[in-house]
Amino acid sequence: MFDSVSQLEIFPTELRMRRIDPACNMRRFYRMSIQPDLFGGASLVREWGRIGARGQMMIEQHPDEGRAVTALMKLAAVKKRRGYA
Repeated sequence: MFDSVSQLEIFPTELRMRRIDPACNMRRFYRMSIQPDLFGGASLVREWGRIGARGQMMIEQHPDEGRAVTALMKLAAVKKRRGYA
């Protein structure tokens, strides 16, 4: 009965955003995810580019998962102000 328990995450560890504006020929994506690293910290992996293309990637190191989640939330707010949804 309780085999598949799903818990709602309060703080996201993965986020996918898109910005599409046909008038400007703009189709962009932005992905962020938090991954554990080998030294007990956490890495914020950021990927962005044009939809359908490979894009670019950046990895930010953080001492713990809490700080990585804080960085993810700050970046998400900036991207939302720039028109990503």
